[in-house]
Amino acid sequence: MDLQRSKPAIDQPDPKKIRVLIVDDHAVVRQGLRTFLELHGDLSPADASSDDVSALPIEVVGEAANGAQAVDLAGRFQPDVVLLDLVMPGMDGIQATPRIVECSPCSRVIILTSFGEEDKVIPAVRAGAQGYLLKDIPPDELARAVRAAYLGQVQLHPDVARKLMSAVAAQDPPTGKPGEAAVDELTGRELEVLGLIARGFNNREIAEKMVISEKTVKTHVSSILGKLHLEDRTQAAIYALRHGLAPDEA
Repeated sequence: MDLQRSKPAIDQPDPKKIRVLIVDDHAVVRQGLRTFLELHGDLSPADASSDDVSALPIEVVGEAANGAQAVDLAGRFQPDVVLLDLVMPGMDGIQATPRIVECSPCSRVIILTSFGEEDKVIPAVRAGAQGYLLKDIPPDELARAVRAAYLGQVQLHPDVARKLMSAVAAQDPPTGKPGEAAVDELTGRELEVLGLIARGFNNREIAEKMVISEKTVKTHVSSILGKLHLEDRTQAAIYALRHGLAPDEA
């Protein structure tokens, strides 16, 4: 059975589209994901022609039913984003992830699964996954996550993010209170943003909770990373957990 359902591999990638490879061992799930992305991934011509790459339309360039097929198609099509199921016969998602990254270095792998347990989350992230989402995600959120991953942003379901950050923090507990002076440099708003990052919220969700613009959130995040000398929001979340800066959910 041919699962490619896409243009020949000799075609050049369309620079005006975000190219996605879907990997799941259930045909009905693959078709559902394709339909979701086709319905929510196409934008108006005005949006699609914007200089903002987050406005690019989404194109499904192929489908695979297992990890081995995913590696083959990723190498041939060089997709921008791979939506990868975790539990599949033969080569599973964790085994396939590093192979996909090796043969298609620019691909962003998002694990899309029904399983959010720590023993699956940690290995998947260590294998090189850019994101970890659960299959109950709404279609519009999925399209948004694909665009965010394309931009290099880590995509984690809030529950998954909490488990991941807690596990990492527990493996390397802090001694004393390192970084206290750096924390003192953060403003009240920046501390609030940092706490929400640690709880797994993305920029849009933080903007909604704080009733500010997403642009303002991005400014706060950039400032936080600079003041704490961190490279990305994952490190920021770990920092917050280690230093007791992540408030419990109300």
